[in-house]
Amino acid sequence: MTTLDEAPLDVLDAYRTCEFVTLGRDGTPAAWPTAVRRNEDGTLLLTTSLAFAQKALNVRSDGRVGLLFSDPTGSGLTDAPQIFVGGRAECPDEIMTGPEGAEDYWRMLFERQPHSRSYVSAPVRWTMDWYYLRLLITVTPERVVVRPPFNVTGPQDGRPDAGPSPLPGAEQLSRYASAVLAARDAGAPVLARTRPAPTDGGYVMEVPADCAAVPGPASLLVHRHDELMNNMHNALARGRLETAGDRLLLVPEKVVEPMGSGRASDALGVLRRTKRATERYLERRALPRPKVRWDEFRALAAAARRGNGD
Repeated sequence: MTTLDEAPLDVLDAYRTCEFVTLGRDGTPAAWPTAVRRNEDGTLLLTTSLAFAQKALNVRSDGRVGLLFSDPTGSGLTDAPQIFVGGRAECPDEIMTGPEGAEDYWRMLFERQPHSRSYVSAPVRWTMDWYYLRLLITVTPERVVVRPPFNVTGPQDGRPDAGPSPLPGAEQLSRYASAVLAARDAGAPVLARTRPAPTDGGYVMEVPADCAAVPGPASLLVHRHDELMNNMHNALARGRLETAGDRLLLVPEKVVEPMGSGRASDALGVLRRTKRATERYLERRALPRPKVRWDEFRALAAAARRGNGD
């Protein structure tokens, strides 16, 4: 038995993505959507590219992390319970240029995200090598909480009487039915899906009783993907969490959209940023740019295509 066995593992395995929170050097919790694979030993494996290495850097500074499985899009599940996993993560400073050690993870991605198979073949691969230069993050669960399904649908109501909210992040959050609060309890990061409402002072919200979020640095994450893990978008409103009676209030300070707003015109800018970020990671460590082992990735992608009957 492992800690993770306290969760409904078939449900956890069916989720296509989860929200993953780490702590920055200043203690600020920041969450991003990511794909996770459960290992047989009860640990969880996720990866990040060098272009988005902040998660890995945070883990190396403070291993306390949290994962929330709360968006069942693409899983085939109805009324899926939410699963929160708190634990500690490790991320070796080793750049993976092939799928070794994470074959099941990559096989899962190629099966669930068919469009990603094209990334490993010419001409697309010439612009996507940054995506396959990966760092592996392994999470050892220490706490599991199972919550009821979060079934609110439809975009936020906004403030029809007052017009659009001027709060940072209001435009992004208004497109989503809910958001995920990333905060801290007495020390560790916590996550909770909630329905924040804009007010003059910030976003007011309620969280489950088992989420002991306390005032301090916090953020609200919104993200989406379709049934085939395409058409992705994510945005993070960062700020400070305060109490507001029996509810919580996030006072936003800035908004981050790492992959742009989702417009087709953002693609070129994203490629430029990922290229520069990858180069910075390597330069700071005086490392040459590794070569991706494309043949190994292509073999896994081809096996996934055959397995899906494509």
